[in-house]
Amino acid sequence: MKHFIVSIAFLLSLTLNAQMDKNSELFKTLAEKDSLLFTEGLNKCNIKLMESLVHEDFEFYHDKGGIDHSKSEFIETLKNGPCVNSTIENRRTLKTESLEVFPLYTETNELYGAVQSGTHHFGNSSPKFTHLWLLVEGQWKLSRVLSFNH
Repeated sequence: MKHFIVSIAFLLSLTLNAQMDKNSELFKTLAEKDSLLFTEGLNKCNIKLMESLVHEDFEFYHDKGGIDHSKSEFIETLKNGPCVNSTIENRRTLKTESLEVFPLYTETNELYGAVQSGTHHFGNSSPKFTHLWLLVEGQWKLSRVLSFNH
């Protein structure tokens, strides 16, 4: 059921074309979270930072690397993968103009999350990503990741 709700939210965000303006507070906040996640977290293998940004109920879907079904599994994948063999090919840069943010609201119009998508570069590869961020007790937490087109 949870996967169905996430899928519907994602599809609705695409059909409603309600992308946030790049100058909006929400867009800037999630662009900053993206930068922390990759520039400080992944590129520098700051595992503590990654742990703080990732939701306890986390899933990661990668078209070449499979599925991490939990936060702990994801953190172990980082520790035993990109953070072991830290090469320039593993460094991520964002294609800045590709970044989009779509807010998610409850029936009572309260912001509870956002879908963030874009394209980034790892060496010669330019995969796409879709992130589901949830607002939990005033903090943005990354809950779901789709990484594809590698």
